[in-house]
Amino acid sequence: MPVDDWRSIIDFAIQRELEAVEFYRRLEAHARFSDKKGMLQDLERMERGHAEALERLRDQAPGDAAAFPEDEKTQDLHLSDYLVPPPERGELSYGDILVMAMKKEETAQRLYIELAGRQRDEELRDLFLRLAAEESRHKRLFEEMYDRDILTQG
Repeated sequence: MPVDDWRSIIDFAIQRELEAVEFYRRLEAHARFSDKKGMLQDLERMERGHAEALERLRDQAPGDAAAFPEDEKTQDLHLSDYLVPPPERGELSYGDILVMAMKKEETAQRLYIELAGRQRDEELRDLFLRLAAEESRHKRLFEEMYDRDILTQG
């Protein structure tokens, strides 16, 4: 694959991660509880770390996707299938934030899976599948938090 194509695709992925950083930053402004702001700051840092890993990867040879773990199956609890995100305005509850985060990670995962399916280049397909797996792990984290902190608290 030509290096310029590799870099433009990595730049696209970087932009998606930076959009996630901004998403969590906006949510932080709406968080009702100060301890949840810390969680959102952690998520923001995590997404920024993905962007930084992709930036390092951009200047490496195509196919060197070691910055992201191997694709491993993450069980989907499917909680987000039944939840509707609240409007992103006003004060948000902890549950609202978790639902919005689940939906954001789910959307990112679907995007990366779609991009992987469109790639003829095996190295790019592998990179997008690794990114999708990472987003799947994040979604699972939010599903577990929602199950533990919202559903079981009733």
